[in-house]
Amino acid sequence: MVDNTWGRRVVYQIYPRSFKDSNGDGIGDLNGIAEKLDYLKDLGIDAIWLSPVYQSPMRDFGYDISDYYDIDPIFGNLSDFDSLIKKAHGKDIKVLMDFVPNHTSLEHPWFKESRSSKNNPKRDWYIWKSPKKNGAAPNNWLSQFGGSAWELDKKTHEYYLHTFDVSQPDLNWRNPQVVEEILNVMRYWMKRGVDGFRVDVAYYLFKDPFFRDEPHNPSYSDHHMQYDSLLHIYTSALPETLNMLKTLNNVVNEFDDRFMVCEIYTFLHEIINLYKIVNHQSFAPFNFSFISLPWNVTEQKKFIDEFDELVGHDYFPTYVLGNHDQSRIAAKLGEGAARIAALLQLTLRGIPFIYYGEELGMQDVEIPEEKAKDPMAVNMKGFDFGRDPQRTPMQWDSSKFGGFSDVEPWLPLEKEFKERNVASEKKDKKSFLNLYKSIINLRKTRKSLDEGKLIPLDFKNPNVLGFVRKEKEEKTLILANFSEENQIVDLPEDNWKTILSTRLDVENREEKDQILLRPSEGIILFS
Repeated sequence: MVDNTWGRRVVYQIYPRSFKDSNGDGIGDLNGIAEKLDYLKDLGIDAIWLSPVYQSPMRDFGYDISDYYDIDPIFGNLSDFDSLIKKAHGKDIKVLMDFVPNHTSLEHPWFKESRSSKNNPKRDWYIWKSPKKNGAAPNNWLSQFGGSAWELDKKTHEYYLHTFDVSQPDLNWRNPQVVEEILNVMRYWMKRGVDGFRVDVAYYLFKDPFFRDEPHNPSYSDHHMQYDSLLHIYTSALPETLNMLKTLNNVVNEFDDRFMVCEIYTFLHEIINLYKIVNHQSFAPFNFSFISLPWNVTEQKKFIDEFDELVGHDYFPTYVLGNHDQSRIAAKLGEGAARIAALLQLTLRGIPFIYYGEELGMQDVEIPEEKAKDPMAVNMKGFDFGRDPQRTPMQWDSSKFGGFSDVEPWLPLEKEFKERNVASEKKDKKSFLNLYKSIINLRKTRKSLDEGKLIPLDFKNPNVLGFVRKEKEEKTLILANFSEENQIVDLPEDNWKTILSTRLDVENREEKDQILLRPSEGIILFS
């Protein structure tokens, strides 16, 4: 068994632009986050992950970095950042930074030097290739933000690679100088007190050295993104990338009690493979099964059972319901199912990552095309690929701008913000917010939920998912009805008491041999 410190922490993702505006410019900032630390502590949060706050021209809202060593003035300055770290640590809340090692902004001084001439010492810090004889791009690689991944630089008549927006040139990870500099960036922030990193697009660091064309995807259809028309065997998950993640984690382990989580969208066995390659409890890849798999008992149970067994007790599973790139869970599944999803996420073994506003049941917000800010939406108009709907401001109260700001926010609030906000949900005993608080509190006070093993259950009922968490003699039973109809479940033999329903209208109810689960209801039982 390993030290379980990170495995028992609840992590909360903050999209800083949208959390709390402290200076009246309509954009959230570091001091705004600091103002709300008491709220996060009361919710039961142990660590926050900040989406990028580095200096940036904000073409991709901070994922296009122009200086890895400084804070963008939109969010504050280094002094504000240091103050936030100190205040968070004072409340026993860890701070993870978003880390973007695949690419920089084209306004980064490194790239300005790199593109200045073919002979510049930093030319090889990025990926440059000559055109084909007919002047065309070097190969068929595609950008995730639409079109070719290659952009011709008119000054030097070579193409640079950008896996994402044209303003985000990819760094050349085959250059040891690049690797050394990026590792030093990590050390710089950890010396300032940062507790670790979420590594952005971790599967893309290395590209095929022979620049071979990628094969066409036989299952592609036109309503998908153009990027999905190819199989990305030469630009994603190369063996060198997987080994480099171990190197990044080694830097994290130069400091005490730090953690690194990687963004990867892949299959179960690749996730497990990555755990084994990095081979340290200070590391975990994200598991997006709740997002990517169909929302039914058969698919979810099969994944959960296998995932938990394969991860074993040397590492920590992770569970995610949403993030800044994904539609909000309540918008996708509806309120009842979103409550069940929260119940499962917070009672399964491992680390839950909560996206800000999930605890309120926040919905996606429809953004008119002319008001779109996300480069993905702007570059691919008409396809509804934008990520603005899930990045709207946090809803604190029912005042004009939801308590987020004194002026009109950078994105609009959802229409229902006057009912769906922190102030109103605190008062409503059956609210989403009180559901999250209640389950997190049980997680922290029940040994079986804190560190117990997972025992899968099979009810022979395709509508009900259940499992037991067990630590020594203490047992906690979780049941979830995925259907819109009542379900009767035979309980495992024991003296069970229902302690919580996702509807928050049942507690301390003694149960017999069977239990009735109402439509889209989840319950927690103690023995």
